[in-house]
Amino acid sequence: MAYCHCSDCRRWTGGPVAAFAAFDEAAVVPNLPDRLLQLGGVRRWTCETCGSPLAAAFDYLAGQVYVPLGIIDQADALAPVLHSHANSALPWLHIEDDLPRSPGTARTRLRGPAT
Repeated sequence: MAYCHCSDCRRWTGGPVAAFAAFDEAAVVPNLPDRLLQLGGVRRWTCETCGSPLAAAFDYLAGQVYVPLGIIDQADALAPVLHSHANSALPWLHIEDDLPRSPGTARTRLRGPAT
C-alpha cells in the first residue's frame, strides 16, 4: 500500500492524495471491465456504470495493478508503507507519519512482490 502525491493520481482519484494497494496483475485484470484508458505507459480502468477509478497499471511496474484503497472493503487492514512523489504533495496537506518519502517516483521500492 502506498500514497501517491503526483498530480495525475490526484486528478484520477479526485482526492488531495491517492492511496493504492498493489496486487498481482494476473489475479486482477481478468476481473476488470473493458473500459480502459491507455496513455503514456499507463493503463487505467474505470467503472462502466459510474466512471469511478478501479485500477491502474504502469509499464515500469510490470506485473502489478494498483487499486484505489477507497474501493477496497478491507482497507482498514492495509497499512501504507511509503509516500511517492512527496515533492508534489499539496502544501496544506500534512500526513504525520514516519513512512519513507520518495521525492519522485518510488518505483524502486514498489517493484517486486505485490503488497
